[in-house]
Order: sequence, then C-alpha cells, then structure tokens
Amino acid sequence: MFELSPGEQSELLALARRTLEYFFQTCSVLSYQPHHNLLETGAGVFVSLHRGDQLRGCIGYLKADRPLYKNVIESVLAAAFHDPRFSPLQSDELFLLTIEISVLSPFAKVDDVSEIMVGRDGVMISRGQSRGLLLPQVAARFNWDRTRFLEETCIKAGLPRDCWSAGATIEKFSAQIFAEDAREQEAAGSQRPSVY
Repeated sequence: MFELSPGEQSELLALARRTLEYFFQTCSVLSYQPHHNLLETGAGVFVSLHRGDQLRGCIGYLKADRPLYKNVIESVLAAAFHDPRFSPLQSDELFLLTIEISVLSPFAKVDDVSEIMVGRDGVMISRGQSRGLLLPQVAARFNWDRTRFLEETCIKAGLPRDCWSAGATIEKFSAQIFAEDAREQEAAGSQRPSVY
C-alpha cells in the first residue's frame, strides 16, 4: 500500500469538501484534476462524515480500479446523500461536518482470525450475497476485542453474529486514515454562509 504525504492528504480532504460545496451550489458533480500524481493511483476508499461525535454518513468504494481522487468524489457524495441510515445532508449542515478519509490497502483472505490485529486491521465478512465491512478505527473507537469486532461485522452483513466461525469468508485490510481538524472547520464555518 502506498503512503500519502500530508500534502496529498490535505488535497483529498479539500477535494471532498469542495465536492460537497460545489454540489450544493450547482447540483452537479465537480470536475477535477489532481495536483499530486499519486492521487491518480487506483485505490479503494471510504469517506466518513461526522457531526460532532456522531456519524452523519459513511460510504466507500472497495475496488482499486479507478483513480483515488475519483473514488473520493463519488464516496463523499454517496455518504452525504445515499447512506440509507441517514437522511440526505442539508446545505446548512455542511460547515458543522468534519470529513474523514480512509484509503484502503488491498484485501487479504484470513485463514486464522489470530492474524487480525484490532486497531490496525479492518474486516470484511461475506457469505452468499451478504457482505459487511467495518473500518479499523471502528473497533478502536468502541474498544472492542477481536471477537466482538468479528461479531459486529457479521451483524453489519445481516448475518448471524457467529457467522465468522461458521463458514463465512473473512478478509482483512489496513487503511491510512486522516481527517479535517474539527476546530479549524468550526472557525471557518463561522466566517462562511451556512446556506447557498
């Protein structure tokens, strides 16, 4: 997995925010050419929107078959408007949000769950047509052990909580995770109009 520099991370975060701002202004998708060549590399990504301590949307693109920056554009719009757990984002919420991006490593099949390190690894569990994924930071945030992390991933997939030990396919991945500074966003928001 490649590592993004602080400048590349900042560009992706700014792109995600600008994508939302542009959509609210024009009802269309931003056209963009990245400044850093590495952002044209194929990689899976998740974009999470947080309002304070609460999740406001989180959707990603798992495949590495398109440029990273394009996956960020698609994922931030999907997180804002198509996460079925939440109502669509409203323009007056935009400057209350903090954006977090998780750039995914390739997935690796797990033969022994002891290979999974909580806090470092994310998990995807699938069986038949059902599939669930949890990012590495989720287990750390809720202080779950490995068993609980696997159970919660099964539940996310709509499967029995013990499916991880009963024939389901388990894959792990790591992620480079970075986010906007919530204090900077709060200060910036106080200087911008809340509605377009």
